[in-house]
This record gives sequence, C-alpha cells and structure tokens, in this order.
Amino acid sequence: MEKTTKELTKVEDEDIVFRSRFPSVSIPDNVTLPEFVLKDAELYADHVAFVDATTKKSCTHGEVVRDVRRFSKGLRSLGLRTGHVVVVILPNVIEYAIVALGVMTAGGVFSGANPSSHSSEIKKQVDLAEAKLIVTDERTYNKVKELGLPVIILGEERVQGTIYWDELLATSERSITNETETVVNQNDLCALPFSSGTTGLSKGVMLTHRNIVANLCSTLFSVNPDYIGKVTILGLIPYFHIYGLTGILCANIRNKGKVVVMGRYDLSSVLKALIEHEVHFAPLVPPILLGLVKHPLDEDLAKLQLRSVMTAAAPLAPEIYEEFRRKFPQIEVQEAYGMTEHSCITLTHGHGDPNKGHHTAKKRSVGCILPNLEVKFVDPDTGRSLPANTPGEVCVRSQCVMKGYYKNEAETAQTIDEYGWLHTGDIGYIDDEGDLFIVDRLKELIKYKGFQVAPAELEGILLGHPSVEDAAVVGLPDKEAGEIPGAHVVMSKDAKESEEDMMKYIANNVAHYKKVRVLHFVDEIPKSPSGKIMRRLIKQKMLENITKSTSP
Repeated sequence: MEKTTKELTKVEDEDIVFRSRFPSVSIPDNVTLPEFVLKDAELYADHVAFVDATTKKSCTHGEVVRDVRRFSKGLRSLGLRTGHVVVVILPNVIEYAIVALGVMTAGGVFSGANPSSHSSEIKKQVDLAEAKLIVTDERTYNKVKELGLPVIILGEERVQGTIYWDELLATSERSITNETETVVNQNDLCALPFSSGTTGLSKGVMLTHRNIVANLCSTLFSVNPDYIGKVTILGLIPYFHIYGLTGILCANIRNKGKVVVMGRYDLSSVLKALIEHEVHFAPLVPPILLGLVKHPLDEDLAKLQLRSVMTAAAPLAPEIYEEFRRKFPQIEVQEAYGMTEHSCITLTHGHGDPNKGHHTAKKRSVGCILPNLEVKFVDPDTGRSLPANTPGEVCVRSQCVMKGYYKNEAETAQTIDEYGWLHTGDIGYIDDEGDLFIVDRLKELIKYKGFQVAPAELEGILLGHPSVEDAAVVGLPDKEAGEIPGAHVVMSKDAKESEEDMMKYIANNVAHYKKVRVLHFVDEIPKSPSGKIMRRLIKQKMLENITKSTSP
C-alpha cells in the first residue's frame, strides 16, 4: 500500500524529516565508481556504448573497458598518483567517459571544464584544483599552452610538445610494467566539478567514489531489468556538468545502454538525431524544450521513438510543460532536481519497474524522495523545520552529499551543517502524498516591500504569451520597495506588442506586488551550458540601461 507523507515523516529533536516511500537500497562497499559502472560489461562487449550523432564514429562497451584500462595505465606511467587532479577540457566526444573513468581508475581526480570558457577562467580552475595534467583537443590547446602542465591531446590533430592520446594508449598496451596495481579506496576523491553552489563564486566540489556510487544506487533502483542493454539515450547535456557525468555517462554504462553523443545544440540536428538513432530517452534542459515547443518543425515526428524526456538543471515553466504535452502527447515529461554538491540527481519521478513500487509523480512536481535520502524544509529566517505543504529551504542528507568544497572550510560550513544536512539554497515543499515541488532559488527570490516574488512564476506567465519566445526575470534594487521585478523578453519576429503592453499583460495575471516594474525587449537571454539563466548578467545590463535612460 502507498505510504502517505505522515508515515514518511519522523520528528528528530523537533526536526520534521521526510523519507522515501521506497525501501532503502544497499550500496556496495569497497567498490570504486569505474568498477561499479563497468560491472558485467563483458556480457555486452559488442553492444555500442557511444556513437557520434554526426560522424557515426562509435565505441562498444568492450572497447570502453579496454581503453579505460589502457588510459589508466598510461596516466600512471606519466607520474599520476592517487589524489592528483586532471582537468579535462573537451566538448562532448565518444571518448569522454573513457577519459573520466581512466583518470579515476588511476587513482586520480577528474575535473571537467567548459571548453568555451575564457582562458583566464580555465587557468583559475586549474590553479584552484592544483591540477597535475590537462586533457584537451587541438581547438582548445591555445587556452592551456601557457599553464606549464603536461597536456594530452585527443583527436586527429597533433600538437608539438604535447602527448598524443592514441599513442599513449598504444604504448601502454604494449608496455610490460612491474608497477603494483593502483589501490583506490571508495572514500578517495574521484571528481572535482566546479559549482557556484548557493553563494555565487565557483568552488571545487569534492565527490568521492562512494558519493557517486550511492547516487546511482538511489536513482537507478527501479530500472526494469528488461531495459538493461536496450535503451538509447540522447547525450546532449555537457559532460563536464554533473548532470552529464553522473546522469548520462555513468548511468548509461551501468545500464549498458547506448548514448548518442552530440556536441552542440541545434534544434534541427537534435530532431534528426532523435529520429535517425531511434532515441528512447532524452535528458534535456528547459531551453531545448522551449525550442521544441516554440518553433515549427519540418521533420516527420511520426518517426520519433522517444518515450520520455527528463528536464533538470533549471525550473520548467508550467506553460512550456503544457505546450510540450499538447505538441508531443506520446512523450512523458519527467522533471528531476539535483545539484553538484549531491553528486547529481536528488529527487526524481519514478521511472522503471512497476513491480518495484514504481510511482509516477504529479505533473509539475520534481518527483518523490529517492531511497536512502532524508529531506527537510527549513524556514530561512528561523531555521525551524516545516511540515508538509509549507515552502522552506530544501535540505537533504544522504551518502551522496559531497565531502566539502576543496580547501574552503568556511563555504563548506555554510552549506553542510553539523548534522550533515546539505542546505540547497532552493525553496520547495512536499505535499500530502510525498511529491515535491520546487518554488525557486532562495537567493533569486525578489523581496518587494517584504513580499516574496518568485522569478520562475513570472517567467512562466510571460512564456505563456504567444508572442514571447523567451524571458527572464530578476530583482532590481529600489529605494522604496527594496527590490522590484524586472524582465528581459525575447519577442517573436512578427510580434506587434510593445514593452508597455507586455507589462500590462503580466499585471492582469498576478497579484499587485508581483507586477513587473521594468521590462526591456532583447535579442536573447544569456544561459549557461546547463540551461540556467545567467541572472547576474541580465541584472547588470538592466541597471546599465536604467542608468543611461535617467542620466541627463
């Protein structure tokens, strides 16, 4: 029988704690992340693990195992030792998982970086992580050549003074080494992704092998055994992002599926890949769903084999959800919620085997609490935990919670409290049936005369307008109100409405204190590779425009 929220609640010293409706799942001890995901790979050795959507270049699960071993051996021959950080600056390529798992197998720590970052940003990450080695391609080499570290180049091009990927693997295959096998412990660090966390500045998130293994045990617990080795996933999310590393690469290898690797987002290319490769499951970010909804599609949608899409990394506006369901009624939309500090997915819709108590959460919910996780909702002002149906800061406790921020004890203490609770910086609540809803980021809530205004709600209303292609709402400082809502809006080419018309449209759909007080039309909304709106840039731009218009 389905448990109610009341049954899932436990009061701990006046703390109201919510737990999963599902039984706990066991987490294997003394197994590293590469060992965990590569288990039973020999049974699927000839199955394609990764295929490039454009070039059709591919590698099998057997080749992944072989090359992880070869690369790991090559790294040890270069002097990599346990705890050494390797910064990987690559676009999505079919070898990406081999690189990441090879680093971890060698006892190293994988730290992915965005290849489109400015060279100064890459230098900052390399310095903060105290990296010993860099893996990149010829296109990005210029950004790292002055950093004074050994560089491995992956791809067809050779660059003088660097180590060539193919040669390193071939040499390690031939070499007979007497070096003792690397001993890697489950509590050793395996990944150091960089995250702005809840306070804005980029920090290294220390994740152990056990953290990510625990996350995969919780997220994959209900996968139907019949799906193992048979599911094709779209691999479009950047692999340097935790969503790409854990949710796509590691989950796929564990389930022996196939990833269709895509490097760049382009709507027609995505549709072509979905149809050509008969993709079943597509983890996406809201801007891509927005594109699918807002733009006319010429492709033969009847050929789509897509069963479900999962959206995470940023809130999905209700209006976009409804439009997507109308346009693609056969495709299930799952929303998930996760963060780098929790090794990826934290909450999700049930998906998989109904015999394991599979439960599909309500639409607009980010799902239910996964096995082994505890969640509570805290009043940001008083610190008291809150009952069901009462929005508060989402806090989570589990074995997926990071070890801390690298060499940053002050930020770690602000994020993980003395009882092991990770404070997410997101506002949400749980309903009477155990489904969770995220309202907005705590730091993004706009305080208008003491009233809280959620940008995501106003963005949803704007996106529901037929002339609006995209929108973002930020809080702007105001002497009288404290903060006022301001909006950047991208209009369709044939739109007739003025900025004033759009402000009236919002005013007619919200309470007085939620009205947008400043609205500017723009050509695009700046977004990070994972789909998050870059609000700081928008706020800066709006304040510049306001200053210009008011100056004499």
